Amino acid sequence: MKTTYIRLSIATALLAGIYSCKKGEATTGDYQTTEYSNEISADSISSVATMSVKDKQFVKTANVNMEVKDVYDATISIEKSVQELGGFVTHSNLQSRVISEDTYNTSNEEAMLVKKYQTENTLQVRVPTSKLGELLTLINDKKLFLNSRIINAEDVTSSIKYAEMEGKRIKKTSENISELKTTKDKVKMSDENMSEENLQQLANLDVTDNLKYSTVDIYIKEPKLRIAEIAVTNSENIDNKYKFDFFYSAKNAFVEGYYLIQRILIGLVTIWPIVIIAAIAFYFYRKNKSTKKSIPVDKE
Repeated sequence: MKTTYIRLSIATALLAGIYSCKKGEATTGDYQTTEYSNEISADSISSVATMSVKDKQFVKTANVNMEVKDVYDATISIEKSVQELGGFVTHSNLQSRVISEDTYNTSNEEAMLVKKYQTENTLQVRVPTSKLGELLTLINDKKLFLNSRIINAEDVTSSIKYAEMEGKRIKKTSENISELKTTKDKVKMSDENMSEENLQQLANLDVTDNLKYSTVDIYIKEPKLRIAEIAVTNSENIDNKYKFDFFYSAKNAFVEGYYLIQRILIGLVTIWPIVIIAAIAFYFYRKNKSTKKSIPVDKE
């Protein structure tokens, strides 16, 4: 029994029962539309997101890339709209991308930090599929310029039908296993069948969730750079003020010299045996040399 087929079969079997009474959330093939425009009407936004076909099931997703006047305000508005429509936010990454950063000294104590930055945010939201068109309309109202918009409607009708058939097959297999005598092989087959059923339930939960909620990825940014002026301390002047003090440095040099002499003396004390041996050797060397000079030379 192949795991991949099992996942599809279970998901579709359960979904077929849940959504068999629903009419209007599918398409025979994958339907995709991409629009590049700065002026899009509410009708064109909702045409794909809200279209329905009898006896079909849709998994709908959307991707929006646009520029807004204020990213923070737009983010708050979008998140609030999603909650009001019964959806939720799964990811929101708002950040300011710093383009340049410079510090200008305005006095001996003060300076001005000037940052040029661009604010952007990447969001992922999930909204009830029936509210997808309404959400896209609300998002479109916040734009200054629409870079791109993609709406996908994936037809999963065939997968649901196939899953229904696979579910019947797995159920029949389970009945056949139950009629076998209790042996080690029967226990193994029963365990494998239960594992397949668990995988089917997990796949069914995923498909059910994707049918009920549409995923929308949103990227928004501001068209121009912003400038932030931040008052800071003149660190350069402070560094120069305390960089060098003659009297303090002279005092430390005197103390360090004193400790250096101590370390030299302690080092000499540590090697006193070598010093004594060297002194004795030098003494005998000088004595031997003077003795050789005092011996007279015989003349024939």
